[in-house]
Amino acid sequence: MKIALDTNVFVSGVFFTGPPYQILSAWRNQEITLLVSPEIIVEYQRIGRELRSKFPGVDLRSFLELLSVHAEMIQPRPLPPVIHEDPSDDKFLECAVAGKAAFIVTGDKHLLRLGGFRGIKILKPREFVRDHLKK
Repeated sequence: MKIALDTNVFVSGVFFTGPPYQILSAWRNQEITLLVSPEIIVEYQRIGRELRSKFPGVDLRSFLELLSVHAEMIQPRPLPPVIHEDPSDDKFLECAVAGKAAFIVTGDKHLLRLGGFRGIKILKPREFVRDHLKK
């Protein structure tokens, strides 16, 4: 099963327990395929740098390296704008569409408001874990 993870879910999964952590664990155990695009990687890296500057012990680099080996890199084509309130969220839709994802997992209100996009379900982490991961 292919999924795209919004940045907030990825970062939460790295540093905290709970559903985002369970999703990253399922990915590391090859139960799901994580789709990323160059634009998503850049955002993950930017947030990692911001966190590291505020909290010196915080480091996303090992997870970002893991992404380069175990995630599926997608080269999406731009879509017409979808999320006008925050156009930077469109990169997750573009990646999911191009990679034929089943889900986008997010805590972002703009993405969640869509509920779905071109047959891709958009869910909160807790819903995804409850309904789609092995128990």
